[in-house]
Amino acid sequence: MWRDALLVGSKDLRIEFRSRVTTTQVAPYAVLVLVLFGFAFDQDQNLLTKAAAGLFWVAVLLSSLLAVQRSYAIEATDGARDSLRLSGLDPAGIFLGKTLAVVAELLVLEVLLGFGVVVLFGIELHDPALLVVTCLAASVGLAAAGTLYGMIAAGLRVRETLLPLLILPVVAPVLLGATQAWMAALGTAGGGTDGWKWLSLLISFTVIYVAAGSLAFSILVEES
Repeated sequence: MWRDALLVGSKDLRIEFRSRVTTTQVAPYAVLVLVLFGFAFDQDQNLLTKAAAGLFWVAVLLSSLLAVQRSYAIEATDGARDSLRLSGLDPAGIFLGKTLAVVAELLVLEVLLGFGVVVLFGIELHDPALLVVTCLAASVGLAAAGTLYGMIAAGLRVRETLLPLLILPVVAPVLLGATQAWMAALGTAGGGTDGWKWLSLLISFTVIYVAAGSLAFSILVEES
């Protein structure tokens, strides 16, 4: 399974590296979303500081939708999805491989957006360890949920509009946990907020999404 996951993940990342869609389209989109948020709250610096964590993760969430759609769009032509189905690869390995590829893309975006938050919003980092672990857990959660529901929508003509409707309600706990953990790590949360407890909630949902995707992907591959 893990060999197949590395094979699929490296395939997706090689395609992205050669096409440079992530660096030329997704990354500028994410930064633009962050800048627009800054303009919207420009008159209230105190509010902007308090909302920085939430704005960051909303930008990451919107970017993850593009990354997931791109992950399946590259297999929509020339019968690539049928070839993947007939390749004999472990479905769980395919799921984990595509998830790992999206995670890698999201982590690169989060580094870029993290610098943007510090520079544009004037935020100070109080707990870097919590920030890093939260990014890892949230990226896996978003990528796993996106990959699972991306396969559900992949075979439909309305997949571009259906995918956000499927993913956004499901990843709400990830967005909540990541935002609260980051607020504690940035020092913008209210008194008594324990970011590590929110991180444990985030990790719990991430484990559920990964487990559900690994178990259900074989059925989805056959039905898509």
